[in-house]
Parts: sequence; C-alpha cells; structure tokens
Amino acid sequence: MMALLPADPVAAAAYRETAERIREGTAPQAAAALGRIATDVRRSIVTMIDRAGIGHIGGDLSVTDILVTCFYGVMSIDPERPRWAHRDRFVLSKGHCAAALYSTLAHCGFFAPAELETFMAPLSALNGHPNKVKVPGVETNTGALGHGLPVATGCALAARLDGAPWRTFVVLGDGELQEGSNWEAAMAAAHHELAGLTAVVDRNRLQQGARTEDTNRLDSLAGKWHSFGWEVREIDGHDHLALRQALRGSATGRPVAVIANTIKGKGVSFMEDRVEWHHKVPDPAQVQAALAELAG
Repeated sequence: MMALLPADPVAAAAYRETAERIREGTAPQAAAALGRIATDVRRSIVTMIDRAGIGHIGGDLSVTDILVTCFYGVMSIDPERPRWAHRDRFVLSKGHCAAALYSTLAHCGFFAPAELETFMAPLSALNGHPNKVKVPGVETNTGALGHGLPVATGCALAARLDGAPWRTFVVLGDGELQEGSNWEAAMAAAHHELAGLTAVVDRNRLQQGARTEDTNRLDSLAGKWHSFGWEVREIDGHDHLALRQALRGSATGRPVAVIANTIKGKGVSFMEDRVEWHHKVPDPAQVQAALAELAG
C-alpha cells in the first residue's frame, strides 16, 4: 500500500507564517492575502487539469475561495502533523473537485507542491477523488455524493463524546443535496445539537448537465436548513471576509449551515456560469487565456 505523502517543511513554515498574518492582520490585509492565495490555487487547478486531460474545473474554481478561507483563515491545523489529535477536521464531500483540495493542501505544505504535477497520473496518490490513506489532510475518502455530511456528523459527535474542542467543517455541492442521506444527517446533527459542525454549501446552481433548479428545485435552501434545526448564514461565497465571518463558531448551540453563493468557473470569464464546464477540459488556447485572466 502506498505510504502517506510526506509534508513539505518549507511550505508548511510559509503556511504558518501566512495564516498568522491573515488572522492577526486588518480586514483589508486579510482579504488581499486570501485573494492572492486563491488566485494561485486557481492557476494550479488550470495547470493540473490541462496536464492530466481530465477534471472538474468548473466546480474546482467555484469552491476555491471556500477552501482557501477555511485553511488559511479559520481552521486549526498543522500540515506537518496531519493526524494531530486536536486538529479541526475538514471533509470535501464534493470529492470530484479534488484538484481544488489538492492545490490548497499543497500550498499549506501537507505535501510538496511538485506532487501536483502527478494529478491523475497512473499510480499517483492524487487521484480523481481524495484518498485518506495516501493524501495527508484528507479525513475521509469522498466522491460518492451524499456521504460527506454523514461522516462529518459522526466526526462532530465524536468530538462531543470526547469533550474535545476541535471543529468539523464539510463542503457540499448544491446538486449533491438531492441525495437524501444529507437530510438524514442534517436531522441527526440538529437533534444532537452539534454546534461544532459547520456545513458549507457551494451554491453555484449548476450540476452535471443542467441547473439545479431545473433538475430538482432546492430553493428556498436557507429555509430547508432552518427547518431542519440549523443556524443558517447566507453569503457571497467569493467574499473572503464574509466567508471568514460566516465560518465562525455557532452562536446558538446548533450546527451551522453556510450557503455560499458562488459562480461555477469563477475567475475565468468564458467558464463562468456555464454548465458544460462541469467536466470539460480546456484546449491549449483556452488554457493560456484562463491563465492570462488569472495573472492577478
């Protein structure tokens, strides 16, 4: 069995310094820093998918700001100790957007950024869906939609039983919410008053092949979460400061649902809000155009 990828001490040290500046700096400084990191992550995503010839670029780009804000602005983690007992737990339930997670983890130093060049290559640890026995920073294998929230609910319940202070964050796709297992987990989390659990919905309103509202209406999504007993916060999912504020701890003793309104393909104009970019690979000219738009 392949061993867990080793941490990159240099990148991890840089992450700790940057995260500390973001958390202790002024709001404008934090927003600027998070924006720069998100742009770097998006450039990595485009390059990775171009090299691999496969990926889910639209969803990767829509979820990037959420991941960057979680890892750099909110969560308590140590890239050099991925199994640290007191770490916050993070679950990417929409596991098909692994490229965004891998790029974020590499920027944090969980493994060497050079590993991103192996994305989707034969025998690479960086497969199309995250694997916890190969990739540090991955808490559970995901990709079969509807599983991440139930697992995260279990993590939050475990923290409750242990009397541990760490928090659990889970990011879901909005189309994924058509899976009934999510609502069973949402009901259970509210019943157990799991205030340490935060679910973030990447609400880009597109899923494979169609708009969510044409496939199976989700609105009023805030109303649904509220009716299940969650504390609900609805924000612009590309506003780093709004995200950081929304990811604060529960104010009511209930689990928190953050509805992050996003744009599929965010950052690349010809991909934005276009359903075909759910699982489409840009050609060489489109890659260059995308990287030019993401030049900063």
